[in-house]
Amino acid sequence: MQDLQFPIRFVFKIGTLANDFTATDANGRVVGYVRQKIFKLKEDIQIFSDESRSKVNYTIKADRWLDFSAAYSFFDTDGSEFGKVVRKGWRSIWKSEYHLVDENEKVQYHIREENAWIKVLDGLFSEIPVLGMFTGYVFNPSYMVTDLNGKNIIRLKKQPSFWGKEFLLEKVGELDSDDDDRVMLGLMMMILLERRRG
Repeated sequence: MQDLQFPIRFVFKIGTLANDFTATDANGRVVGYVRQKIFKLKEDIQIFSDESRSKVNYTIKADRWLDFSAAYSFFDTDGSEFGKVVRKGWRSIWKSEYHLVDENEKVQYHIREENAWIKVLDGLFSEIPVLGMFTGYVFNPSYMVTDLNGKNIIRLKKQPSFWGKEFLLEKVGELDSDDDDRVMLGLMMMILLERRRG
């Protein structure tokens, strides 16, 4: 996923059993097709080069199952681990927070939810019959990727839609080209987890 042209869209497939989405860049080029294996106790995600699913470029695997502090490791086609995204445990219940870690186990970036109240309001109103169908158009969470100095790099924002179908990634700062893959995979994994939470 080198030479990414922002903005990038994550568009989920609706009506399939698997939790799948396509990532396309500003030129409409598919940069990844993400497929989450269902009925697995531990997360097992495959990132294909396109929707034909003929070539797996990356895999993401959880280090444990059903844990708030799970780490999700990134593997290339050779099976070599080159980083991970780690959920910050109980702190993420109120306001989602993740760390992106490199292959040397050093934190490189943080991913934080920008406004926790949006999640709370979405959860409350989605339980109201009929009205709950429209929360996807009103409550749209956003997440910011920052470097260790607190500089904003990328914003991921849910777009108004039923069932949280579409997300937009916008580049707001400079990203080291060596980190493209780690950041993209971290955001892909995070959005699978957050979308399931509501």
